[in-house]
Amino acid sequence: MELTQECIDGLTVNEVSIMKGIAEHLTVNLGQVSAVVGLLGEGSTVPFIARYRKEMTGSLDEVQVRDVDHLFTSGKNLETRRLEIIRLIFAQGKLTEALYGNITKAATLTELEDIYAPYKRKKKTRGMVAIEKGLEPLAEAMRELEAAALVKKAAEFVREDVASAEEALQGAMDILAERCAQEPENRAAVKSYYAQDGRIIVKGLGDDEKKKTSTYQMYWDFTENLSRIKPHRVLAINRGEREGLLEVTIDVDENTAVELLQGKYTINNDYHKTAIEDGLKRLLSPAVIREIRGDQSDGADDHGISVFSQNLKNLLMQQPIKGTRVLGVDPGIRTGTKCAFLDDTGKYLDSCVIYNHKIEEAKGLLLKGIKAYDVQLIAVGNGTGTKEVQEIITAVIAGNSLEVLYTVVDEDGASVYSASDIAREEFPELDLTIRGAISIGRRLQDPLAELVKIDPKSIGVGLYQHDVNQKKLSETLDEVVSSVVNNVGVNLNTASASLLRYVSGINGPLAKKIVKYRDEKGKIASREELTAVPGMGPKSFEQCAGFLKIPESVNPLDNTWVHPENYAIAQVIKDTITTTGNLAAGVEAALKEQYKVGDTTIRDIVEELKKPNRDPREGFPKPIMQKGVVTFEDLNEGMMITGKIKNVVDFGAFVDLGIKETALVHISELSDHFVKDPMDAVKVGDVLEFRIIGLDRDRRRISLSRKSDAQPKQQAAGAGRDDDGAMYNPFAAALKKMKEKK
Repeated sequence: MELTQECIDGLTVNEVSIMKGIAEHLTVNLGQVSAVVGLLGEGSTVPFIARYRKEMTGSLDEVQVRDVDHLFTSGKNLETRRLEIIRLIFAQGKLTEALYGNITKAATLTELEDIYAPYKRKKKTRGMVAIEKGLEPLAEAMRELEAAALVKKAAEFVREDVASAEEALQGAMDILAERCAQEPENRAAVKSYYAQDGRIIVKGLGDDEKKKTSTYQMYWDFTENLSRIKPHRVLAINRGEREGLLEVTIDVDENTAVELLQGKYTINNDYHKTAIEDGLKRLLSPAVIREIRGDQSDGADDHGISVFSQNLKNLLMQQPIKGTRVLGVDPGIRTGTKCAFLDDTGKYLDSCVIYNHKIEEAKGLLLKGIKAYDVQLIAVGNGTGTKEVQEIITAVIAGNSLEVLYTVVDEDGASVYSASDIAREEFPELDLTIRGAISIGRRLQDPLAELVKIDPKSIGVGLYQHDVNQKKLSETLDEVVSSVVNNVGVNLNTASASLLRYVSGINGPLAKKIVKYRDEKGKIASREELTAVPGMGPKSFEQCAGFLKIPESVNPLDNTWVHPENYAIAQVIKDTITTTGNLAAGVEAALKEQYKVGDTTIRDIVEELKKPNRDPREGFPKPIMQKGVVTFEDLNEGMMITGKIKNVVDFGAFVDLGIKETALVHISELSDHFVKDPMDAVKVGDVLEFRIIGLDRDRRRISLSRKSDAQPKQQAAGAGRDDDGAMYNPFAAALKKMKEKK
């Protein structure tokens, strides 16, 4: 093509081409991608599209819809930047057809920026200077002529700004060196070779004494192939390098890479050969090494964020303990242990402070509160002093024959919540330590509703979360929380503003307006009443209505997944099913014609009416209830113990045993069979049985195993088992029994 101003001005982002690429990548139809892009452009959210626009998208699930969203956005950003670079270089008068071709071939933003780099620097490159001196024809000749003829031709370029033939030849080599380095195929070939053959070499900065105490001890003298290094190691090495404790180099065979590139050209003289070597070693090799490290860091970021996201999703999907009065306990030593009494909806009732050294007084206060507020379950934080608090609680329960259960709760993030603006708004009159106890109790009653108030990075389920791209991490975790909230649904009359802001179509300000309206007017009686909330426009209502449930509504459909836009057909279907027990084919065809809906919508409505408002968290395990107090000192190698998966990482999983210390089950101990990814074997929230295979009493570290040869050698009292050796988790049966008595 001819690179004219008119041609450059006419370049635009080809959205259809981007969508075709997405359809091919995701193995879906172009029409499905186009439908998602169109709906997103109209202001629809990913959860809404996935649940209520299946007819338009061909039933793409939420993951596919989100992938389309991300890929289309990144594709547009890439194309927009591509056009910007083309115009910027053209404006400088330096856009050649070859350069234009390289820009259009670039597949990533990194490649684009590397191509553009020489043209945005104030300092001219050697090749650019040579071109300005008129040496480009000599560079072309260098690719074709033999040495003698080339030297003779170089003499023709000697002039005022070119002192000699040698200088002319050097300028021509500089031009070819830059062209060689900027050729996308060359970059791809060298990058592929380095990535497969190169090694990362890490050295610790310090003497042997410093090595003994260093967090990066295993990386003090570390070498690994670039193709094999694990993402979590990349993150650890990057952190050590940033902290000035590790020195990192990438070892590659540049001579072989030179031969690889030289073999791609027809070379007629040593000048051309030398130019290729210079282009590789001076320009291309450093850029490719930077790109490989950048790619590895980006890949490690993505992996770390993915691990964090999956762990967070499983944590938020833990089964709630509904309809239970709870005592939340935040253990403390110097300032005492804070106790918060909550009703079955999580409403704060009262609090008290007990001191571990005043045992009888503490027992009296706990017994009084348990009886006064009819406590059924006690949630004890696993912080400092938890052992002493558990001893007091078990003594109160046993000594008074109370039908009360207790469990140890991970208190990660409770202190963050207690000092947050959200906590101050909820409990302005309470001390922040009491707020922490409330958070511990509530996260047992409804983990999702409580944990959304805390920055996900503070919950403790990540992998090097402070080392990854923080903006991308926050955006991804927000998506995870939004996905879970909209998958579970929200009770409109009990949800906090923190929870409501994650509902499809609702932002922070609108969430606060809903809560304010509810506080002033009382419970919202129907979904239709939502339209009276200030700021709730037609689009917001469309997006959020189906995800908000109202158990108190006179219209049963307001407490289902049926969207208000389908109430008319849903009522007909409900009446038909009630009368005949099923939906006849003829009736279904008539309904589709009358209400202009498809098979998918009708099928979803029928399924929802048969089992309305199902909670997807019901299949997840409930908490482990404690029978006695277990401490690190009670543990022995060979002992069988029940624990809950707290965090899953690349090298295994961390396990909560109901004590202060967290145990580790290494990836090699997760199964009798080979496990490539720990998430294939376990997930956050799983309650499993383990054998203790190692105890480091000096560093208070616990190693566990899930292998089948894990036979118990001895049993610790209260270690999470019944007397007959079965896994002890009696919550469901015991709580049901207590409720029946009451």
